[in-house]
Amino acid sequence: MPPLTPPPKIRLSRLRDIGWSLWDPIGLLGPDQRWDEGEALSFADEYDAYLVQAAGMLRRGAPDEEVVAFLVTIETDHMALDQQPDTEIRARTTVAAIKADDELWTYPA
Repeated sequence: MPPLTPPPKIRLSRLRDIGWSLWDPIGLLGPDQRWDEGEALSFADEYDAYLVQAAGMLRRGAPDEEVVAFLVTIETDHMALDQQPDTEIRARTTVAAIKADDELWTYPA
C-alpha cells in the first residue's frame, strides 16, 4: 500500500484577501483599509473559520451552490444579519474567487 500523502495546507493570507475584499458581511473594513494593516489586525481572523470551511468544501468537490448557500446561511442565520440585495452576489463572487485561486493550496512535495 502506498504511503498516504498529507493533505494540502491553505494559504490563509490569500483566503483572507478574498474574504475581506469580496465577502465581509459585517462590513468591518472601511474604504481603502486592508485586513493586514493597522487597527484591522485586531479583527483580521474574524471570518477565518467560515472561509476555511467554504474553501475545504470546494476542495472536496461540493457544488458551488452548496457553498454559496453555506456563506449566505452564516451571514443571515449565524451572524443574524438581514439578507441584503448583495448577500448572495457576495457569496457567489467569493466562491468563484476561491475556486479560481491556483495558489490558495500548498501541496507537499
